[in-house]
Parts: sequence; C-alpha cells; structure tokens
Amino acid sequence: MDRWVALLRGVNVGGAKVAMADLRRLVAGLGHHDPQTYLQSGNVVFGSTVRDADALARGIERAIADELGLTVPVLVRSGRELAAVAGGNPYAGREDDPTRLMVVFLATAPDPAAVAALTVPDGENVAFTVAGREVYLHHPDGGYGRSKFTNNHLEKKLGVVATTRNWRSVRALAGMSTG
Repeated sequence: MDRWVALLRGVNVGGAKVAMADLRRLVAGLGHHDPQTYLQSGNVVFGSTVRDADALARGIERAIADELGLTVPVLVRSGRELAAVAGGNPYAGREDDPTRLMVVFLATAPDPAAVAALTVPDGENVAFTVAGREVYLHHPDGGYGRSKFTNNHLEKKLGVVATTRNWRSVRALAGMSTG
C-alpha cells in the first residue's frame, strides 16, 4: 500500500469550510487507510491500494461535492513525490526562516511558453523556480502574505489549478507520508 497526500485548494482560508474530521471521514469512506490531517487548511495523508493520483483526487473531489456540497479542487502527490519536493527546494539552504519559503503545487505541468513568460510583478523581490508540477518560491524581503506573486497570480499566468503550502507544512507532510 502506498502513502498519498491530498492537498485541497482554498479550504478554510476564505470560501469553502471543511472540518478536518469530515475530511478524514470522507477519505476513509472511500476505502483509504489511516487518514491523518495536518493543520486546518485541507491537507490529508492516507494509505491506499489505488495507484492513480488523478483517480484519487477525483474521488475525493466527488465525495466533498456529494457529501458537503462544495466544489474544491484536490491535488494529490505520492509520498515519494512529496519527499522529492521537500528534498529538491533550491532555496532551502539559503534561508533560515521557513516562512519565506513556499511551494506551489500545480495540477499539471504548465506549458513551457507560459513558464518562459512568467515574471515577478514590478517592485517585488521574489525568486522562483518552476520544476515540473511545482513552483518553489523564496521571499527574502518578507512573507508571501504581502506579495502579489501568489497562488492566484500563478494560476492565471500558468493556466493551471494550483495550491500553495509553506515550507514548514511541506516538510511535515513529507514526513507524515514517508514515515
């Protein structure tokens, strides 16, 4: 059985409210094993014999829609993929403050032309690296909350659904999914 991480977009930060107990119940109800949530922002780690990340994501999306009446995009990564993300951050060694590091998870790899055209808004000091289905962000002068280079900006410019997690959450979820 493999370990998986489901990342819900936009949960409990504005519109869609999902109790983590409900999320664990829904995931278990789909036949997945030992669902564990992390924080209140729509992160669930679970075991499953299903080996298709897209099928896992669609199943969780349908369950949330059917049982909670909410439309919530869900992105799924395997424990191995998340470990690779946590081990591959090009900015991790440069920054002692994990609040200045973010990872944006993309539903699909963006078009190379969109990546080539991606720029930081004027007046901002943000370093970014697009690597497959992830965008690593480093905000050396301040936090993500004051930036215009956000999840919404990246979705618009890259044309894909995205959800962002801070570096502390990425490392915690990687640990939960591999250990």
